[in-house]
Amino acid sequence: MEFKKPPNGGWGWVIVLASFFTQFLCYGSPLAVGVLYIEWLDAFGEGKGKTAWVGSLASGVGLLASPVCSLCVSSFGARAVTIFSGFMVAGGLMLSSFAPNIYFLFFSYGIVVGLGCGLLYTATVTITCQYFDSRRGLALGLISTGSSIGLFIYAALQRLLIEFYGLDGCLLIVGALALNILACGSLMRPLQSSDCTLPEKIALENVPDRYSIYNEKEKNLEENINIFEKTYRGEETCKSTLASGDWKPESLLHKNPTTMAHTKETETYKKKVAERTYFCKQLAKRKWQLYKNYCEETVALFKNKVFSALFIAIFLFDIGGFPPSLLMEDVARSSNVKEEEFPMPLISIIGIMTAVGKLVLGILADFKWINTLYLYVATLIIMSLALCAIPFAKSYVTLALLSGILGFLTGNWSIFPYVTTKTVGIEKLAHAYGILMFFAGLGNSLGPPIVGWFYDWTHTYDIAFYFSGFCVLLGGFILLLAAFPSWDTCNKQLPKPAPATFLYKVASNSSNV
Repeated sequence: MEFKKPPNGGWGWVIVLASFFTQFLCYGSPLAVGVLYIEWLDAFGEGKGKTAWVGSLASGVGLLASPVCSLCVSSFGARAVTIFSGFMVAGGLMLSSFAPNIYFLFFSYGIVVGLGCGLLYTATVTITCQYFDSRRGLALGLISTGSSIGLFIYAALQRLLIEFYGLDGCLLIVGALALNILACGSLMRPLQSSDCTLPEKIALENVPDRYSIYNEKEKNLEENINIFEKTYRGEETCKSTLASGDWKPESLLHKNPTTMAHTKETETYKKKVAERTYFCKQLAKRKWQLYKNYCEETVALFKNKVFSALFIAIFLFDIGGFPPSLLMEDVARSSNVKEEEFPMPLISIIGIMTAVGKLVLGILADFKWINTLYLYVATLIIMSLALCAIPFAKSYVTLALLSGILGFLTGNWSIFPYVTTKTVGIEKLAHAYGILMFFAGLGNSLGPPIVGWFYDWTHTYDIAFYFSGFCVLLGGFILLLAAFPSWDTCNKQLPKPAPATFLYKVASNSSNV
């Protein structure tokens, strides 16, 4: 189907509102899982490293499965995927309230809720991009704040629900709230024209020949028809002779009009089956060629040293930068900071400052005199210093200050697409961004358990956060070293066809002389 022209407004703002609340409802609990993390430690008595897997899976599975999520949205549409994923998130949260052990939470909260969040993120971004063109940046910025505000509100909400109804009651209520995603999904009206369907045969002929591996045309079609003719002729001969009881071949020559009409129908049927077979064979070959092209483009991306450094940087950043949002509450408890001293949960501070960071860094990225890559590297270096300062924070005020700094710098997600576009170009953005999100999900999944294991071994978070700071710092320096000599040269090499044309003219003039 062909999509209509993006309206850049109108019902699109309803889509933005629905997508905002969808991200608010689905990401609120997984991003504020640090409040639940403390309760799970007390309820199941497992180590910090093993318990941290629950929150890390909830954040990482969606990113790891981003190719599958994109395929589902492309196949079934944003509305259907949103409604189905709403059931997944709500069901996973409610199912987690009946968890008998930590391993059950790995599935119910980590995988089910995490995969549902990944599907919802892809669906909301896709439907928003379909409705907006000229205002796409503003629309995406508005819906992305839903997750940050959800983190800010759900951190306090879940703590309050635990005080009144306990851990199980909290998960049941939060799961019930997630059912409102179904209402949001019902508002996501597809932007497509129902009267512009293309026949399969025309669609096949419009595919460029460069995607074909073999140059098979009518010959294959005729071969398929001959095969079906031989098979069907044998079946009809057996049926007619058995019915008449006469095995003489002359009995086949006496045909009435009904037999002729039946023969014509069978000929049409055989031709249609042969055409379908030919279509399927060509489609399979083109799919294989597309898969081959995808692998070649992936190899070409990794030959770009800036992109290779970028995927290392995002992987190390998520290993070291994600654990504070999950473990900061337990860090405060380990530092003997009493909950009565908390006017606001530390995770709530991280959430609201992340929203501020996305907005401010996104505005800075629009200035032409600011290099977006260097801005991103600066956020990594400053974050590494803040992570290394956590072991020295022994009061609520210092922990709150560091939480605000870390939250603000985590907002560098808003400029990451800019950096990716500068590195690989707009035509390869989707391919490159999918690869980078896979490694980001891998870092999200591994970071909190690694920090938890460090605590289990040393009984302190000091070495764990030194390690986290080192990972982020290493990723920043690798990206800086890879990009520093070539970042400007890549942009300056674009307007250089003039000297080549001049040399060509000189050569042609000299040959004429």
